[in-house]
Amino acid sequence: MTCAPSAPEAAAPASWRAVTVRYPFRGADAVGPVTLAVRPGERVLLLGPTGSGKSSLLNALTGIVPGIVPAEIGGDVLLMGEAASNRPPSGWSAEAARLFQDADQTLCGMRVGDEIAFALENRALPEPEILRRIEVAMRRAGLVDAMRDRRTATLSGGEKQLVALAAALAQETPLFIADEPTAHLAPLAAARFRAVLDADTGSRAFIVVDHRIDDLAGCFDRVVVVGANGGIAADGPPRTVFRERFADLRALGVAMPAAADLDACLRDAGVAPSVPPLTVSEALETLDPAPAALGAVRAFLRGRVASPAERPGETVARLENAACAPLFGPVVLRGVDLAVRAGEAVAILGPNGAGKTTLTASLAGLLRLKSGRRHGALGGVAFQNPETQFIGGSVIEEIRQSLNGKHIRTKDRNAAADAAQQILAHWGLSTLSAAHPYELSQGQKRRLALVSLTATDRWPLLVLDEPTAGLDAAGARMVAEAVDGFRAARRAVAVVTHDLDFALMTCPRAVIVADGGIIADGPTAELLADAALLARAGLAAPPVMQALSWLERHTQC
Repeated sequence: MTCAPSAPEAAAPASWRAVTVRYPFRGADAVGPVTLAVRPGERVLLLGPTGSGKSSLLNALTGIVPGIVPAEIGGDVLLMGEAASNRPPSGWSAEAARLFQDADQTLCGMRVGDEIAFALENRALPEPEILRRIEVAMRRAGLVDAMRDRRTATLSGGEKQLVALAAALAQETPLFIADEPTAHLAPLAAARFRAVLDADTGSRAFIVVDHRIDDLAGCFDRVVVVGANGGIAADGPPRTVFRERFADLRALGVAMPAAADLDACLRDAGVAPSVPPLTVSEALETLDPAPAALGAVRAFLRGRVASPAERPGETVARLENAACAPLFGPVVLRGVDLAVRAGEAVAILGPNGAGKTTLTASLAGLLRLKSGRRHGALGGVAFQNPETQFIGGSVIEEIRQSLNGKHIRTKDRNAAADAAQQILAHWGLSTLSAAHPYELSQGQKRRLALVSLTATDRWPLLVLDEPTAGLDAAGARMVAEAVDGFRAARRAVAVVTHDLDFALMTCPRAVIVADGGIIADGPTAELLADAALLARAGLAAPPVMQALSWLERHTQC
């Protein structure tokens, strides 16, 4: 039974009081107990390791749990001072807008304009008001008016995310909830979400879950960290949390801005700024290039720039003068010449909708070329949406399916089961072996999709499409180590990513896709240092490049 809220809680757009969430057939709570309140106008960044229950808290707040997804809720969940369970999830559409981690979960309109209008039409708003909100929301999300009639089925993953953002903005609610809003966005597109936060200076409250926070950390009043045990591990202003709780958050595997890592290195060297920095540029702007500082910056950069292969291998797959098109779609890339070699990891970069997924699917032989030629072995693809490749009824069954047949040379089922358990343990999924893949968090689903593809040596070419989207820092490190392992095993890897820090760390070579073709192909660090090229491609240099530039400048002095 829900008690009457106190006055401060009644004024809070969102509050949880000793809340726990437990799903059916699970022996432990997915999250909690959590006590937390978000005030009007407050911007809260909700962090935590993958699977810690962040999305469960948000789902409980909007009534999705247990209204749609069965679960047992303990404690009190209040939305606008009212018990969240008092209304069905649709009953909160005027109070809370929700941007989901997977845009495909919400897209239901045939066209972009229909999608943005959907919630407004269900609230029976007047047509002139709906049209006004569509126009304003599209502009704020960076969508050109010509996209209004685009079919949502033809959009790239990043474009879908921008449409979902526009649809949520159009609701103009006092509470805005965003789960991984920048996971599938190119850097300049992700900057639009920051612009949304910067421009909203009224009483609207924001609760945001994200792992790509280098450009977002300064937008928030408060950082709340959910620990591995489901409780609150840290709560405070961003500068305070990222400096004073750095070691704890690192141990949890929580994503932090690169500035926090640099700040830790500077503190170890005794040259840290008095005010904790939230950006790398803040950390470097007043830093005296003394030997201690130079050593600290070198320590920060260690392991963040991939080394090239010791010797180039044979070509594994190649496209010659290729015209690439998505299934049932028009040609989006022309005149493509691209080869990947054994032991090589290549980052495929570019703005949303440029054709990166189409390019790599064509390289893997998954899509037929409209013209030109493809040579080499077929490739295995870890898709942008991991659910599209699940075939097992449980996590362990998913791995067993990958190990079946000629790719594991044994008929001993026990040996196969042992191998599957070892693989799951390595990827931190062993406690979820009996769960259905669809019951996992988005980050856990992505890890499962990656391991099911790469569990055997069947594919000499691997395509990883947004492999770190939704992953915490620990998960991203696992993927980086896996890419290093694939290179050492002389496999070719093509990585489609908007995480340019990850690209720099794992891929010595990068290909930039824009303007209907490949506009650059070369060493990743060199391409990311070319400001004119990045501007043309709608990209922005990652924070690590600022530290590289600072070190090069002061080393030459």
